[in-house]
Amino acid sequence: VGTVPEPCPQAPLAVLSKVELRVSCKHLLDRDTLNKSDPCVLLLMQTQGQWMEVDRSEVIKSNLNPVFAKIFTVDYYFEEVQKLRFEVYDSHGHAGVGTHDDDFLGGMECTVGQIVAQKRVTKPLFLKYGKFAGKSTITIISEEISGNNGYVELAFRAKKLDDKDLFSKSDPFLEIYRIDDDCSEQLVYRTEVVKNNLSPVWEPFKVSLNSLCSCEEKRKLRGVVWDYDSRGKHDFIGEFFTTFEEMQKAMGENKVQWDCMNPKYKIKKRNYKNSGVVVLLDLKIHRVYSFLDYIMGGCQIHFTVAIDFTASNGDPRNSCSLHYINPYQPNEYLKALVAVGEICQDYDSDKKFSALGFGARIPPKYEVSHDFAINFNPDNDECEGIQGVVESYQSCLPKIQLYGPTNVAPIISKVARVAADEERTKEASQYFILLILTDGVVTDMADTREAIVRASYLPMSIIIVGVGNADFTDMQILDGDDGVLRSPKGEPVLRDIVQFVPFREFKNASPTALAKCVLAEVPKQVVEYYSYKAF
Repeated sequence: VGTVPEPCPQAPLAVLSKVELRVSCKHLLDRDTLNKSDPCVLLLMQTQGQWMEVDRSEVIKSNLNPVFAKIFTVDYYFEEVQKLRFEVYDSHGHAGVGTHDDDFLGGMECTVGQIVAQKRVTKPLFLKYGKFAGKSTITIISEEISGNNGYVELAFRAKKLDDKDLFSKSDPFLEIYRIDDDCSEQLVYRTEVVKNNLSPVWEPFKVSLNSLCSCEEKRKLRGVVWDYDSRGKHDFIGEFFTTFEEMQKAMGENKVQWDCMNPKYKIKKRNYKNSGVVVLLDLKIHRVYSFLDYIMGGCQIHFTVAIDFTASNGDPRNSCSLHYINPYQPNEYLKALVAVGEICQDYDSDKKFSALGFGARIPPKYEVSHDFAINFNPDNDECEGIQGVVESYQSCLPKIQLYGPTNVAPIISKVARVAADEERTKEASQYFILLILTDGVVTDMADTREAIVRASYLPMSIIIVGVGNADFTDMQILDGDDGVLRSPKGEPVLRDIVQFVPFREFKNASPTALAKCVLAEVPKQVVEYYSYKAF
């Protein structure tokens, strides 16, 4: 246990958790002459010194003390200072949120860490040049989303609501609140307004179980029905109380309904029954699973290694060659292969690895091949464990002629065909990892991008390790970290499945550091694939 893992030079930081942020404001400045401001909040995040808009809330009409229904979700990294900025604007109808100074109601800066540590942060809003925006304050409430959190889809309607309008029918909307241990209420969701209708059917909506009931089925929830008023003075129609446990009776064909009660009427009117009925038409639960859930549920990782045998590696008989077989010291190809393969081996039940080569002339005709089995058995390219791959590699080197060019699209497509066949079995219990070891920049970049976009729909991930001292700048494009990778026709990848790492950054690190860095994104990619398949 005593070994300390070495830090990974280029490792993507481990996402510690996701955090949900809820925003409310008090005493906002009134920018409108005839009625009150229509506030909207923008969330900005600082990346490399630049503020970038991440998301924005809905607009709340005519309200200086808004509680926004929008929940902002941010990734929380423990080891990084993540700066956030909240900006409140007065919105003007269809023109959207203007960013003119006269529409700016104030801003506030803080870090994700501060909000997570304090759980609730209230700060004054500032205008430009550090001036206070009157007495305006902004409150951010944070909640970490726990590991095995799912979300629910709810569909509500109401019947025979009280009519609050003189010349037309009520314009009802529904709010759902969670009642916390300190008896405070957290807004979970606010539906859209259905105009002029006493029996509205609201659009179905999704909320996380964490947000709805803190993952506690017996926690009390409050539903409130309002009659919408464009000046912000909504009329109270009625309320009801329930729990997530009770809501679950609405699964399948069943419906659950509650009397929508106005406590004042109950006291005043002798024959008062209710102010209408709220019905939960449907409830669907979607569980969110982790990488370990899939592995424990029987998902097998199938590992394929592809080795670059192009001439730029140098003659294997020469000690300067990247493919030189030194009896005392494994070359870089072998080091990278063993470091990554040993971890993948643990998740692969049959411990058999497919081993392919590309860019060489192979016997018997010595024609160039970009996807040959290094054991020269075209019917079965699998080797027994990592050791089997090492042995096949060493025995194939003297038999082949290093050539070129560096084309990797054929190998990506070959593994993708196997993954697609696996997907068709509907089980999709196998997930494919392709490790490509190469000494240079890919020659068939357009075909490779196309192949990666196709593969992003399949149960596979691609890891590319750059061996040697070439300039690998162009290879970083394939790793979608700097933006979304697109095919030559402009089609984006469905999910980011490529991780590129130059081996030279790990030359002096332990093998576990390389493996940790290279495999860091795989669990997330596995989860993303199965989540995409579920819908």
